[in-house]
Amino acid sequence: MGKPFEVKEFDSIICNADYMDDEKYKYLNQKEFNNLIAYIHEFTGDAESTDVLDFMRIGYRRNVGEVVSIRNYVGLIQMKNGFQIQVLPKIAFGEEDKDNVKTKKVFLKMLRSMKNFPSKTFNNASLKIDQMNLYELFINMYLQEVRQLVKHGIKSSYVEQKDNLYYYKGKLLVNEHVRENLIHKERFFVSYDAFHPNRVENRLAKATLIKLQKLTTSAENSKEIRQLLTAFETVDASVNYAKDFSKVVLNRNTKDYETLMQWSKVFLMNKSFTTFSGSTVSRALLFPMESVYESYVAQQMKKVMGAEGWDVSSQDKGHYLFTAPKKQFALRPDLVMKKDDRIIILDTKWKSLVNNERINYGISQADMYQMYAYSKKYNTSEIWLLYPANDEMRNHEPIKFEEREGDGTGTTVNVYFIDVDKIEDSLQKLKIRLG
Repeated sequence: MGKPFEVKEFDSIICNADYMDDEKYKYLNQKEFNNLIAYIHEFTGDAESTDVLDFMRIGYRRNVGEVVSIRNYVGLIQMKNGFQIQVLPKIAFGEEDKDNVKTKKVFLKMLRSMKNFPSKTFNNASLKIDQMNLYELFINMYLQEVRQLVKHGIKSSYVEQKDNLYYYKGKLLVNEHVRENLIHKERFFVSYDAFHPNRVENRLAKATLIKLQKLTTSAENSKEIRQLLTAFETVDASVNYAKDFSKVVLNRNTKDYETLMQWSKVFLMNKSFTTFSGSTVSRALLFPMESVYESYVAQQMKKVMGAEGWDVSSQDKGHYLFTAPKKQFALRPDLVMKKDDRIIILDTKWKSLVNNERINYGISQADMYQMYAYSKKYNTSEIWLLYPANDEMRNHEPIKFEEREGDGTGTTVNVYFIDVDKIEDSLQKLKIRLG
């Protein structure tokens, strides 16, 4: 399997060879482009998901032909024929990012902030980020978790064993005994409990290793899997994944398996971190960058501002746009900071603004309505919109929008740019701006 076809958020994919060298487009050969179009048409979501066209949009441009525009979902998908498309986030560094190594490093750091991302302790230094695609990196994270488990010792428990023994032990299984021992009167077909590592968590972990051994194209990952499988020699690999996952009970005694089971479900059940799935795809790991960015900023903001005595809450609940005759249209600002009598609302927006005041820098009018509602319902004039820094706006002078009531009260919406590569520095500067 070759190197994946690599694109970034908001890139446009075409199959018109006349525009192969045009920097505005990413060229894909006709066969794989048709497969991609078919994949998009068959892509489905559950009742809670947004339309698939929020991920990949099919359009048409004169002289160019069909164009697939990548939206703000990042990760890796693989078609049934093995062709892979890797979508990376569009992160500005102010300098060249050779082979997107810095982009992948920052993206992995951002992912660790997400509650449902099952790797909090992976060693970034040990990951061969320059040599692996995202899927191989995720495999490597899983292997690090397994290595940690093996180092601590895989757990055993009393599990039911069935065997045809020369002595009586446990409970006689009458039907099996009659069937197997009609002419072997000296044997007993019995069921008994034995203290053994063949517990459900280990069976699922072994099944995951075996599956990843077939999927990986990395020599390093393949070698690591072979070494780890030796620790599971006495364990049977799971064959009924859904049934075995239903038997997993995570508690204080099985805490070492919590992250492993999350990853195993991703790999064995083809679960992704989104609500999307597709019949033409054999593997998919997709992350909504809006959520990743929001989670990352919230995590870092709690560190920086929490140390200054601020109470920082994410996805704050309790306020509604309308309250009569009943509470309707809940308001959920990304971040609410409280200290003494002061309240500050901060909302993250994963969008690149442009240096054009005539179009309000590309800020959505709907977003401003939302900020105004926050101001009124939380009774605060301090509202901040947090956008990722890009090369065009990195050193832009402060942007603010103000509205004043006749009684002197009002609303101020400040725009601030966060450098996700140097987020600690960005938030320290924001702290100074907040006073």
